[in-house]
Amino acid sequence: MQSTRKPMPVGVEDFKRLVTQGYCFIDKTRFIKDYIDAQGVVTLITRPRRFGKTLTLSMLQYFFGAEQGEENRQLFSGLDIEEAGERYMQEQGSRPVVFLTLKDVYAGNFSEMMIVLAEVLRKLYGSFPFLEESEALSPQEQQYFLAILNKTCDQGNLRFAISNLMAFLEKHCHKKPMLLLDEYDAPILTAWEKGYYEECIDFMRGFLSAALKTNPALGSAVLTGVTRISKESIFSGLNNLDVCSILSDSYADAFGFTQEEVARLMEECGVGDKLPDLKRWYDGYLIGQKEIYNPWSVINFVRHGCKFQPYWLNTSGNAILRDLLERVDSRRQRDLYGLLKGRPVEVPVMENFVFGNIGENRNALFMLLMTTGYLKPVEMWKDSRRQDWVRLQIPNFEVHFAYETEILNNIVPSQGEILLRDMLRSMAEGDTQEFAENLSDILRDFVSYHDAAQPESFYHGLLLGFSVLMDGKYKVESNKESGYGRFDIAFFPQKENAPGIILELKGAKSEDELETKAQEALAQIEEKAYGAEMARQGVREIWRYGIALCGKRVWLAGEHCR
Repeated sequence: MQSTRKPMPVGVEDFKRLVTQGYCFIDKTRFIKDYIDAQGVVTLITRPRRFGKTLTLSMLQYFFGAEQGEENRQLFSGLDIEEAGERYMQEQGSRPVVFLTLKDVYAGNFSEMMIVLAEVLRKLYGSFPFLEESEALSPQEQQYFLAILNKTCDQGNLRFAISNLMAFLEKHCHKKPMLLLDEYDAPILTAWEKGYYEECIDFMRGFLSAALKTNPALGSAVLTGVTRISKESIFSGLNNLDVCSILSDSYADAFGFTQEEVARLMEECGVGDKLPDLKRWYDGYLIGQKEIYNPWSVINFVRHGCKFQPYWLNTSGNAILRDLLERVDSRRQRDLYGLLKGRPVEVPVMENFVFGNIGENRNALFMLLMTTGYLKPVEMWKDSRRQDWVRLQIPNFEVHFAYETEILNNIVPSQGEILLRDMLRSMAEGDTQEFAENLSDILRDFVSYHDAAQPESFYHGLLLGFSVLMDGKYKVESNKESGYGRFDIAFFPQKENAPGIILELKGAKSEDELETKAQEALAQIEEKAYGAEMARQGVREIWRYGIALCGKRVWLAGEHCR
C-alpha cells in the first residue's frame, strides 16, 4: 500500500494512471495470479456498482496486452504479481486484448441504444488502426472494418462486431485474443428500466453469443457486471462459462477492500479511531466468506476529510431500488419495511435473472437487491429438496439510509413528509383527533385506490413503514405475541417515562361500518391484553388506537391507559 499522503483515486479507472500518477492504491494484482491458475475460458464476475470492476479489467489489459507489452511490464514492478514468480510474469504482454465497456450504453429507447453502441464500437475499432490496412485481412474484412469506423454497419451485421474484431486480430497477430467486457449487463438493466427489454435482450443474445459461444478466435474472456442474466435469455448454449458471483469464494477479495486493508489505510491516515464507525457505515458486504468494505465509499470518506455520508448512493442514484419499489405489492413492501427494522428475509437462491419476472416474483426481487448491493447474504443452507436458500439483510448504515429515503419517498413524496411527521407526533402525544386528521390526509393524497383494495395488509405495511421516522425514540414491533394474542403494531418507548403505543387495524366493507370496526379494534387491545408485554418492561402509560379503514376512508378510536 502506498502512502496515504498521496491523493485518493476517486473515479480513476485506468490502471496505468493509478500507478504512475502518484495516487494511493491497494495492490490487487494477486487477482492476476488467481485468474491464471483458474485457466477459465469465459469468466463472468458479478459485483455491485462502484466496486472496482472497470479498474480491474484495465489492470488485466495492461498485464496481458501485447501492444506496448515491454513498456507496461514496469507497471507491475514490486507488486504482488511480480512477487508471485516468473511463471506468471511470462504471461505479461503475451496476447492481443480487446477491452470493451458497455457501462455508458444508456438510452431511452432501443433505436437510441443502437446509435450509442455504434459509437462505442467505432472507438473500439479505432484503437486498432493497424488493422485498417493489414494485409492479413481480406478486402471484405477491410470493408467491414471501415463500415464500423464510418458507422454505416447495419444492425444485423453489428451483432458480429466483437467476434469479427477478434478474428481480425488473430489473423494479424497470429495469437488468439483475450476479450475483456466490462458491465456487459448495463444496456440490459437500462432497457428493463426504460421499457425496451425484449428488443435489447434479443440483440445482446446474438451480440454476445457470436463473441463467446461460436467464436473460434476466442482465446479467453473476462466479463463483469452487476447481475447474471438468465442463461436462457442471453447465454444459451454457452457451456464454458465460469460464474463468480457474490455468493462464490472465487476472487472474493479481488474487488472491494478487506478489513485488514481498510485498517491499514485508516492507520496511515491517522484516523484509526474512526474504524468502528467506518465499519458501521461502509462495511457489511460478504463476498463468499470474505467481509468486504465498499471501496468507493472508503476512498471518498478519506478524500472528503473523513466525513461520514452516503457516497455510494450519490454516484448514479438509486434507480434500481426506486424502480423496484414502484413495482412491488403491499406484501413485499412489508418485507422491505421489516429489513429496515433488522428483520432478514429468506429466499431460495436464484442467481439467473429473467427481468420480466421481477415485478411478480418475490424471490427474484430480493436476489436482484442482493446482487446490486442493497442486501447482503448472511447465511446459506440447503432445504430437504437440496434447494439452496439464503438469508438476506441490509449490509450497513449507508444502504439503510437509501432504503429509508426511497421507501418513504415512494410511499409519501417529500412534500408530505411534514404531514407524516405531524401524524407520528400526534400519535405519540395522544392527540387522537389530529392523528386521525393527518392519517386521513395522507391516505387521501398519497395512496392509490388500487393499493387500498386490500386494506388490512396494505395499511399494516404502510404504518409500519412510516415508523422508520421514529427510530431512536421507539422500538417498533409487528405481529408479536403479547397477552392472549398478537398485536398488529406496537411502539415500545426507548426513553424512561415515555408512553407506549399500540395500533390494531381492521378493514371495513363499507364506510358505514368504520366507527363500529374502530371500536372493535380498540376493545380487542383490552380484551386480549396486548399491553402485557409493555407492562412487563415497565411502561407505565400506553396509548391504544383502534383504526378502521375502508378504501381511503379512516376512523380512529383512541384511549389512554395507565
